[in-house]
Amino acid sequence: MEAITSTAPEAEFRPSNLFEYILTYHRGWFATIFLLPVSVTYNTILRIRRRLSFWMHSAPARHAERVEHVQDQVRSWIAEGSPGKLTTGRSGWFTMSDSVPKYKKTHRRIYVKLQDILEIDETKGTVRVEPLVTMGQITALLNPRGWTLPVLPELDDLTVGGLIMGFGVESSSHKYGLFQYICESFELVTADGSVVHCSRTENPELFYSVPWSHGTLGFLTAAELRIIPARKYVRLHYQPVYSMEELCTRFEAESRNKGRNDFVEALVYGPGRAVIMTGQLTDHLHDDGKKNAIGRYYKPWFYKHVETFMDSGLSAVEYIPLRHYYHRHTRSLFWEMAEIIPFGNHPLFRALLGWALPPGISLMKYTETATTRRLREQYHVVQDMLMPVSLLKESLEHFHENYNLYPLWLSPMAIYDNEGGTGFLHPFTRSDGQKDTLFVDIGAYGTPKVKGFNGDRALRELENFVIANKGYQALYARSLMSREQFRQMFDHSTYDHLRNLLPLCKNAFDEVYDKVSHKARVSAVEYRSGKKAEEVHA
Repeated sequence: MEAITSTAPEAEFRPSNLFEYILTYHRGWFATIFLLPVSVTYNTILRIRRRLSFWMHSAPARHAERVEHVQDQVRSWIAEGSPGKLTTGRSGWFTMSDSVPKYKKTHRRIYVKLQDILEIDETKGTVRVEPLVTMGQITALLNPRGWTLPVLPELDDLTVGGLIMGFGVESSSHKYGLFQYICESFELVTADGSVVHCSRTENPELFYSVPWSHGTLGFLTAAELRIIPARKYVRLHYQPVYSMEELCTRFEAESRNKGRNDFVEALVYGPGRAVIMTGQLTDHLHDDGKKNAIGRYYKPWFYKHVETFMDSGLSAVEYIPLRHYYHRHTRSLFWEMAEIIPFGNHPLFRALLGWALPPGISLMKYTETATTRRLREQYHVVQDMLMPVSLLKESLEHFHENYNLYPLWLSPMAIYDNEGGTGFLHPFTRSDGQKDTLFVDIGAYGTPKVKGFNGDRALRELENFVIANKGYQALYARSLMSREQFRQMFDHSTYDHLRNLLPLCKNAFDEVYDKVSHKARVSAVEYRSGKKAEEVHA
């Protein structure tokens, strides 16, 4: 997802050919005429295939066969003497990161074609899925049956495997924690070709270390997720605030009120200017608010709708259909779409083509050019920082001083201590020695307005700030941390133990750092041209 800014020095970012000129200065028209039709066609075919697979019961019946295929590929690697490292065969274009993993070209690919919902167990309260199942796929199937996930991250194309191996957060995470905490069990193929099951009671160390491991302990082949009863609507209360003190105090109080609030989030539109939203699940409409089906294609983008309450200064209540609420940020990709298709929120565009949004992220990456890459890397930011909520004020001040980028997304979340202190993440330990599980995800997406902005310098300062304050960085985003800093941020003790314990693990898989650091990723342009990251960024 690239952003074009008019403040870029013209000589430095002059397009070299007609295609680059179109993508640099007419990106919106290119996305509308080319990217949208291709995305719609691809998504339609994929949706039909997934529906048929589940309803014809081919997915559960063939799951064992597909897992055996993964095992066979790993066994072939072993039989050949374990040459080189392994990676999944899925193209790097399909990651949520705005760059492409360069190891996809150097590592041996193991094809894990597992993208189906396997079983809904209403008695047990779980759904068993394959790793490439998406959030849109889950809500489309579960919600009409009266079920939902306790934590359902908002973008349609996010996959279960990505949310487990990376991270997943939603406005219900203050109540249920990150996506990893609604997982009941995992099935993996390890580096020796074995199928291993793990849960809180079976192989617990492995179970707690799989989240955030980015496929470096084994290939995820299935996950069992907790489900809870769904309701028809979310009663959403919009409360504008106009000072930093009120924002931080009220946001933390609402986030800690798990008994009342099923959902909490805030959109920050400027220093101390925000709209705090609290929601409750309900089956009934009441007189205190009107129904608003915000997910309909002709409706204004959600963040623009929320901004109207900021401008009016009035609090209000709306009743939003559940699935519309879950995917409220999908059509506009939060607010990234405003920089990709600047006229995308115009009423005429929404009426004619709103149903086709958003274009596929993979296509946007694939059509990146050298000029748009340079613009994106220097002038565009996509970052999520997970900070202790007690440090929200200091964190927002840091973002303002170093980025001056709005809106910002605030989503509260709990980070729990796993059994035996295992896993990459731990609660925040306050100065009095007490542990606090409540954090806040601060999402920054867009073009900073700091004069003389330098992306690398700002990111290094941000990462140092997060480490110093015992926070965490979302690893899908660009990272400039050293290996030592990375190990300071994330607890590797159980992870290192498991990599030494699991047969052939170190032979087969990189460490997490080697897959997520800046050195491990290249831009789409560099990936297509075959350039090495070291050559480009030396």
